[in-house]
Amino acid sequence: MHWVKADRSDFSGNLPLPRSGHTAVLVGKSKVVVFGGFAEKRFLDDIAVYDIENKFWFTPDFAGNGSDTQVGPSPRAFHVAVAIDCHMFIFGGRVGNKRLGDFWMLDTDIWQWSELTTYGDLPTPREFAAASAIENRKIIMYGGWDGKKWLSDVYVLDTMSLEWMELSITGSAPPPRCGHTATMVEKRLLIFGGRGGSGPIMGDLWALKGLFEEDNETPGWTLLKLPGQAPSPRCGHTVTSGGHYLLLFGGHGTGGWLSRYDIYHNDCIVLDRVSVQWKRLPTSNESPPPRAYHSMTCIGARYLLFGGFDGKSTFGDLWWLVPEDDPIAKRSIPQHILPESKPVTVSVSQSSLQDSQLEQSPILELQKRLGVSISSPKAHIDLSDDIDDKELLELSSRLTGESLPTRDQVACIQRLREHWKNSSATSVQLRELGPLLRDYQRLIVNYHVKNIASSSPSTAQNLGQSVHRFFHLKRASQLRMDDIPELLKEYQQLVSSST
Repeated sequence: MHWVKADRSDFSGNLPLPRSGHTAVLVGKSKVVVFGGFAEKRFLDDIAVYDIENKFWFTPDFAGNGSDTQVGPSPRAFHVAVAIDCHMFIFGGRVGNKRLGDFWMLDTDIWQWSELTTYGDLPTPREFAAASAIENRKIIMYGGWDGKKWLSDVYVLDTMSLEWMELSITGSAPPPRCGHTATMVEKRLLIFGGRGGSGPIMGDLWALKGLFEEDNETPGWTLLKLPGQAPSPRCGHTVTSGGHYLLLFGGHGTGGWLSRYDIYHNDCIVLDRVSVQWKRLPTSNESPPPRAYHSMTCIGARYLLFGGFDGKSTFGDLWWLVPEDDPIAKRSIPQHILPESKPVTVSVSQSSLQDSQLEQSPILELQKRLGVSISSPKAHIDLSDDIDDKELLELSSRLTGESLPTRDQVACIQRLREHWKNSSATSVQLRELGPLLRDYQRLIVNYHVKNIASSSPSTAQNLGQSVHRFFHLKRASQLRMDDIPELLKEYQQLVSSST
């Protein structure tokens, strides 16, 4: 495997802020959702989403049904997050010195938060617990810290009935702990590491059986001692499932005589599910700096590392761990590296506008303003003139009842825009979506290029605040039905501002 630090060719959009103690989950195989965390002495409640297909980071617009005016969960870190289908479930965590016990669900199809009322054996508020999904329906959670004691309880939530059940387990059990990992492997829950009630950081591996009713197994723990070079004791690490193995990365441990100093790790160890043994994963190239309380997400054959803390600094860097034959592994040394501890920002000063006009085309300047990666003017969108857009002309001539070629194509297109300006989402036909999306992108370009040329300070400030959710789409087939009202709303605002 090959470590590569992400560069600007990998992503467009607004990257997540530096943080630790956050969660990042793969939802529906199409997006990675980052939530919460801790940075610069404050707890976060923001969402950053990575659109895998379009290589685009964005912050969605939310709807919600939380109490009062609250749209989503309050700021927090060290919570648990589990993805099931298109939903991300959030439980617990901490804000300040308060442990949380609320339960939230995010529907990533419509970007709506819901605070859920659950029943049964409710878990107590806690942080540093660990959870995993069972058969894409249930959530199993183990351990944590409630502010007074380390926990060793096991809860299972049915996401359909919203009922919690505490498992009754007899026999030997892992010592209470927090900061561990919990990973489902077929029909067993594997627990590794964490910090225990007696103080030391642990490196033990446990398996919990009896989670499936049809197997008629009594729930019970087994301490596993596998061959190979096992990971050193640690907490705040990640264990990510990929293919036939589990990948463990990073974490916080101690070293020296009687554990007198802290150690942060950046090693990669795999648990091979075929040979059932620990193996050191050989990696080439420079490894990321050691860290804990980061996130690691498996995306196909790749792993994406984000954030974390090394005892002194909070990270905001992004790293790829990829196979040796991956194109990312073969590229040359990146010339533009993503910042490690600062979010992507755009300078909108008067001098930077003037410099960019001399050095770049207006489209490349627009790329900077909107945070969209466009290696060439037609890399992601069709920037042909409206009179060269055959589908747009055909629609406009059909609307006006004229046959092509028309003597006044500009007037026909303008009438089509007025038609869309006054249309409802339900009246827009599917065949119109392609021309509508391209004209939407064309209007964005024209509007911003005109304003960039004006170079006024107020315009520069407004450019940095503009949000166009569908500018990055390559084709209309990427639109969901729920997107059409928002696309039409933005389009109508653009038409109004251009007249």
